[in-house]
Amino acid sequence: MTTTIDPLNWIKSSYSGNGGACVEWAPAHASATGVVPVRDSKVPAGPVLRVPATAFATFVEGIKHGTV
Repeated sequence: MTTTIDPLNWIKSSYSGNGGACVEWAPAHASATGVVPVRDSKVPAGPVLRVPATAFATFVEGIKHGTV
């Protein structure tokens, strides 16, 4: 598990719209550590899922190609 004392700069997917059911991630942290933090935008103080960058990239590609 990777920890940091710096606040994460969270962003929402450009595909999320304003429906409120959004996933946020912190790309700068991912670039620096190789670990992608992901959270539910409706619960910013809630749990954070930390995913290896390679697994996250595979997941995103799967979504783009309809295989996930």
